[in-house]
Amino acid sequence: MADLTEDISGLVESVVRPLLDYPDELRLSASSEGSEILVELTVNEEDAGKVIGRQGRVIKSIRTLARAAAAREGMHVEVELVD
Repeated sequence: MADLTEDISGLVESVVRPLLDYPDELRLSASSEGSEILVELTVNEEDAGKVIGRQGRVIKSIRTLARAAAAREGMHVEVELVD
């Protein structure tokens, strides 16, 4: 399960990092409990809008990708952008 958590956080990082103007300030934390994985992103304030996207489309797409990857293993994923 730890491998899946690392894989999902790596997937999220590889999608988010190219969007950022300040990629060095990207902080990811991933934790798993039971059949759930929580990935929390912290980015520079100026990059938050890029990660969210217009009407939340970008963050929604990131969540969809992460959930699809985890669904193969029967896991549920939540991706949250922390202020």
